[in-house]
Amino acid sequence: MADGIERDVVNRTHGPDAPHGEFRRVGQRARKVDGMAKATGEAVYTDDITLPGMLHAKTLRSPHPHARIRSIDASAALALPGVHAVITGDDMPVRYGVIPWTPDENALAVGKVRFVGDEVAAVAAVDEDTANAALALIHVDYELLEAILDPHLALEPGHDPIHETDARGRPSKKGNVSKHVLLEFGDVDAELARSACVVEDDYVFHGTAHAPIEPHCAVAQFGGDGVLTLWSSTQIPHYVHRAMAQVLELPAHRIRVIQPNLGGAFGGKSDPFSLEFCVGLLAMRTRRPVKMLYTREETFYTHRGRHPMEMHFKTGCDDKGLITAVDSRILIDGGSYSSFGLVTTYYSGQLLTGPVDFPTYRFDSTRVFTNKPPCGPKRGHGSVQPRFALEIQLDRLATQLGIDPIEFRRRNFQGSDTETVNGQKITSNGFLECLDAVEAASGWKDRRGQLPPGRGLGMAGSMYISGTNYAVYPNDMPQAGMLVKLDRSGLATVYTGTSDIGQGSNSVMATLVAEELGLELEHVRVVAADTDLTPVDLGAYSSRITLMAGNAAVDAGRKLRLQVQAAVGEKLGIPARQVMLADGFAFDRENGDHRMTSREAFILAEAKFETLAATGSYNTPERGGDYRGGTIGASPAYSFTAHVAEVEVDTETGEIHVPKLWIAHDCGRAISPVQVEGQIEGSTYMGVAEVVLESHEVYTDPALPEAGLHMRPSLLEYTIPTSLDTPELEALIVESVDPEGPYGAKEAGEGPLHGSLPAVANAIYDACGIWMTKLPFTPGKVLGALRAQREAALSGGKA
Repeated sequence: MADGIERDVVNRTHGPDAPHGEFRRVGQRARKVDGMAKATGEAVYTDDITLPGMLHAKTLRSPHPHARIRSIDASAALALPGVHAVITGDDMPVRYGVIPWTPDENALAVGKVRFVGDEVAAVAAVDEDTANAALALIHVDYELLEAILDPHLALEPGHDPIHETDARGRPSKKGNVSKHVLLEFGDVDAELARSACVVEDDYVFHGTAHAPIEPHCAVAQFGGDGVLTLWSSTQIPHYVHRAMAQVLELPAHRIRVIQPNLGGAFGGKSDPFSLEFCVGLLAMRTRRPVKMLYTREETFYTHRGRHPMEMHFKTGCDDKGLITAVDSRILIDGGSYSSFGLVTTYYSGQLLTGPVDFPTYRFDSTRVFTNKPPCGPKRGHGSVQPRFALEIQLDRLATQLGIDPIEFRRRNFQGSDTETVNGQKITSNGFLECLDAVEAASGWKDRRGQLPPGRGLGMAGSMYISGTNYAVYPNDMPQAGMLVKLDRSGLATVYTGTSDIGQGSNSVMATLVAEELGLELEHVRVVAADTDLTPVDLGAYSSRITLMAGNAAVDAGRKLRLQVQAAVGEKLGIPARQVMLADGFAFDRENGDHRMTSREAFILAEAKFETLAATGSYNTPERGGDYRGGTIGASPAYSFTAHVAEVEVDTETGEIHVPKLWIAHDCGRAISPVQVEGQIEGSTYMGVAEVVLESHEVYTDPALPEAGLHMRPSLLEYTIPTSLDTPELEALIVESVDPEGPYGAKEAGEGPLHGSLPAVANAIYDACGIWMTKLPFTPGKVLGALRAQREAALSGGKA
């Protein structure tokens, strides 16, 4: 060809050069590329950044759940020595929202506050103590409004609307309904009417917080060149960049967003936040760098955690145990703002249609606004709650029919290369292998139903997306971009917009490029999440990075590999296809003695092709049903998981102990098995914590002076498992090798959470015969269920 490159076509699921599909870097148990820096304390986080002349900013927050702002007087605060600026909502009137159809937030409250903790004003001062003293001097005149703290009350007409106008500024016609979705596939009522067995019940999923180690933090500097640089502990630098330009009314090319190392996020940093806009404007006003670090209490009030849901499920099957219909009605408490709520409402139904198949399905989901901290996406966004309900329903159907719960799911397995009832395309599907793995590892056949009283085994299955079908805002551009540059030293530098939030995406990108170019991992360097330096990637959400950015990395690496092969082949006098790149060398695959180092190969290629750099990109194939909302929840590929949990129930105290869980997860190809195992374990840890410990709650009695206040705004009171509380976790990797993923990889970061909660609930039934349906499973609830069971037995009824 004219450019001297002999083109080849390599399927994503196979190694580029290695004989017989053998990989050199993919699938190896390597440590994270940033692991040593984090272990030694060398890694720089946002709060580690200190700039000359830096000011410190603090936020004044509303003490009321719902109030109109009559006036704000900051004169006394401005007169305090050491105070450099005070800003309010009037300084940033433009509304924003991560979802472009629901921009209902202001960086600082404009006109009214909507929850206790809502941001009202911000101060920049010489230090945090001075900034806090200045906050106490700001006088805000509030007109108190009715506080709506119950989602059922929010549905009733005649109450003060929390949002008086819609996204276009028109009077709202929906009251306090944030979003309503009703979708039906097939004649659900008719199928339920002729079902041999029907289970119907109510389920409650409480709110929970992300509780990352690192609170929110942002630093801004306005340079003499007119460029505003923001360092932020965000997981969506690209969306923050867009929102900053919008709210600060600054051209996008004059804004740079950098994500330093991140101390955890789990979805809690996937919105633009008030502090990012505030430090930006304060830096522009004062012409000095400004830092704002939230306290732990502020992080709890900022929230964006798991949506509380009240769910009514009705599920039917025939006498052979084949599911006939699923019907769900869900009420979602969204808190005070939209955040990702539009998507949450769809996800609560759209992501439930696997790994078991059902021919008819209806979900009716309503998200409402309340005067509570705003909810958003938490690990397993929107689908963990209904999965909890459905998987208990499936066990109850199996119990009524006398079918083993694992066998029940096998009978209803949807298969590979198929389509769900709501039009989602399933590619690879290793769910049966997941069932086999946990069944064998846990000793299920011999132990379930045979353990001593108070001990039991339970299982559950689930599926999750590997990225979403389209970007949050509509566009025809790639969802992920990658730039790889080769240096004469033998180094490959990967420039990626991906956000490593601790899940190891930098390591995945390095591994994929190393595999393509035949390099050792230490010869690949990653530059990530800097909007000035890296191509656009949409962020760390919806488990999108490995599949989407990974495909972009392979694309870029492959283009460079072809150039290197062409140059080396020319030098050795062999066809380019005969050149193999592996283990830091380029050599003739038919005569290994003819070889050179990667460094020498790169020099040859640069001499032939000039500077060596290549871009790669990825966009999703067409996915989703042909109906309104049909693309929400559609994904290039789906992961699958099976859990078995062992529990011990103390029938005297109601305490639940979970000694062990077995988790088999189909991640497609495991790019890094160590990281996959870590994600499986971390997800399951979070799920079990939500079952027995965690609860994000505010006082909901409007008659109390504490109405709207957070009950447990610290890690002393908001209980998460310590090492002593954490079960033994046995992670089992299943590789189904997906045609859409890079070398066949799918997600592993969120899917393994879902089944942990219903597996514990189903194990409680095996242990003591009670179905627990309202989270969290506190000792009081367990004792109440046991009491009801005894009373039912005495009266001749059923528990």
